[in-house]
Amino acid sequence: MSRGTTSGRIEARFGALREEGRAAFVPFIMAADPDYPTSLEILKGLPSAGADIIEIGVMYSDPMADGPAIQAAGLRAKAGGARVTRTLDMVRNFRKGDDTTPIILMGYYNPIYIYGVDRFLIDAGEAGVDGLIVVDLPPEEDSELCIPALDAGMHFIRLATPTTDDERIPAVLANTSGFVYYVAVAGITGTKSADTSTIHAAVTRLKRHTDLPVAVGFGIKTPEQAQEVAEVADATVVGSAIVQTISDNLNADGKAGPELVQKVLDFTRQLSSGVRNASRRAAE
Repeated sequence: MSRGTTSGRIEARFGALREEGRAAFVPFIMAADPDYPTSLEILKGLPSAGADIIEIGVMYSDPMADGPAIQAAGLRAKAGGARVTRTLDMVRNFRKGDDTTPIILMGYYNPIYIYGVDRFLIDAGEAGVDGLIVVDLPPEEDSELCIPALDAGMHFIRLATPTTDDERIPAVLANTSGFVYYVAVAGITGTKSADTSTIHAAVTRLKRHTDLPVAVGFGIKTPEQAQEVAEVADATVVGSAIVQTISDNLNADGKAGPELVQKVLDFTRQLSSGVRNASRRAAE
């Protein structure tokens, strides 16, 4: 494991999936969307719906990389009482029944900075968080959170994008651990569809620089697209489409409808089936 990482859940999961010969399926939900109890119920149901790794969004008021669906989820979460402490409580509650599914927190630096980096890393580790994706901290700012996270036993997962060239890749990968997250489309989440041929070329290029698994997200909206990405990447990440399913099943008052949780988990299961049906062709 990298530096001081103490949780081996991510390594164990990717190791098991290599034995199975398939990619991981990674759903994203926003903590406390559309409210805390509903969000927790969805979270607890994701592994049985096929989630191999779970990303949980940490609400932030200025989400520069997020498209309309996730921005709206953030607003619902804020109204539903989302806070960093309650997000960590969700993880603690989840861990009471599941100690094997890796959990990644994804968001922005400001809420962590306000919480206090040292305190956050201790509390997140004790809650059962395995890694962080912080979209607005470039490698030049590694001393802010990345290095402390690694030293505290927390994976720090970096984003690579279509504009990350060969000169930039070594800096992006320098302190990355757990896996690398390739952003399949330029721009914000949920607004474009991913192109499989471009993804294959990008994954191939990244694998020339690292032995870490490569996950691909942004622009994956359907089981068919999830399957296509899983044929070339080590993990398929779906966020906006799941979050939009939550939105589509709110009642007239903007609250969770009676079938919301089941609809979200059913859609998650369809996406997972797409990943599991993929015929792997390795990127070399």
